[in-house]
Amino acid sequence: MSWTGNSNSSGCIFDVPGKTARLTALEQQTAVREFWDDPGKAQKVLKEQSTLRQTLDQHAALARAAEEQRLLLDLAAEEQDAATLREVEAGLADLARRVRSQELQTILSGEYDAGNAILSINAGAGGTESQDWAQMLLRMYLRWAEAKKLKTDVIDILGGEEAGIKNVTITVDGAYAYGYLRAEMGVHRLVRISPFDANKRRHTSFASVFVFPEVDDIDITIEDKDLRIDVYRSTGHGGQSVNTTDSAVRITHLPTGIVATCQDEKSQHKNKAKAMKVLRGRLYDHYKAQRDAELSRLEGNKQAIAWGSQIRSYVLAPYQLVKDHRTGEETGNVSAVLDGDLDRFIEAYLFTPPDAKPAASKSGEAEDV
Repeated sequence: MSWTGNSNSSGCIFDVPGKTARLTALEQQTAVREFWDDPGKAQKVLKEQSTLRQTLDQHAALARAAEEQRLLLDLAAEEQDAATLREVEAGLADLARRVRSQELQTILSGEYDAGNAILSINAGAGGTESQDWAQMLLRMYLRWAEAKKLKTDVIDILGGEEAGIKNVTITVDGAYAYGYLRAEMGVHRLVRISPFDANKRRHTSFASVFVFPEVDDIDITIEDKDLRIDVYRSTGHGGQSVNTTDSAVRITHLPTGIVATCQDEKSQHKNKAKAMKVLRGRLYDHYKAQRDAELSRLEGNKQAIAWGSQIRSYVLAPYQLVKDHRTGEETGNVSAVLDGDLDRFIEAYLFTPPDAKPAASKSGEAEDV
């Protein structure tokens, strides 16, 4: 075993000098008497300060850990201590994991990457097959969030006629929820022997996943005159918790036609507040998509995520394989993936440069991955 690490080089990856200079500049802002004259701006500065301090503290801890492992390795080599060498090997593996996690957070530096997410799943054409697939995806994301210790809340759901769900919207609260989940946006394809087909034929089903940032301070003006608010009775599943009053809320943004609904609370006021939060996120995504589309048009390399193309295929028959068509990442452990083991796909996407990601596969291709 040889030591090849250099704790100083990681400063380039994490831009320690740049972050230190930025933190100093923010601290100077907070020292000004007029700092609190604009509470909204002050809160943004304090939040950025906290994030920078946390990043710099994490980098310092990594540098200390690297130095400790270097000293331990020197000692083990000098004394030819096999047990200590094994300890160093385990320590370096843990250090590599921590560095990769820190690198990922560095990549997740978009305006809303560190915040909460709103995730919607919509079943594609195909009736019960696709609706069942949409429900499988919902379970997959709920299990993933649970493993990440992220809080989830199903705020709107429409069940299928026979099985599964037609669409669902959930909020995912916790650090970097949006940054991680934006890697999942697109069309997901399932190939399996259908449990709903008496002839046991192989079926292909599609469902789309959309992810929006949860934004409370986005610079979007929503005029009351642009909203139509409808109140109706909840269509939730049976049981004592059924909402028996007309408290479910549907908000339509008339200029764009974007709709947000919420029915999980018994209070109409709470449902309206949650629906407005979803609407703001969807409007942000709508206007951002318009801006990005215009930029892509000017650059001549637009690659939109559209219905009819998939980012990932999940094959259960005649073999078992999950493959991401954007990165080439794949695994034969389909059960684990459907049980929420998504990190390998999310990280592969986030670590792949945008210009190195191939276009998604077309649904007209052969069913084999």
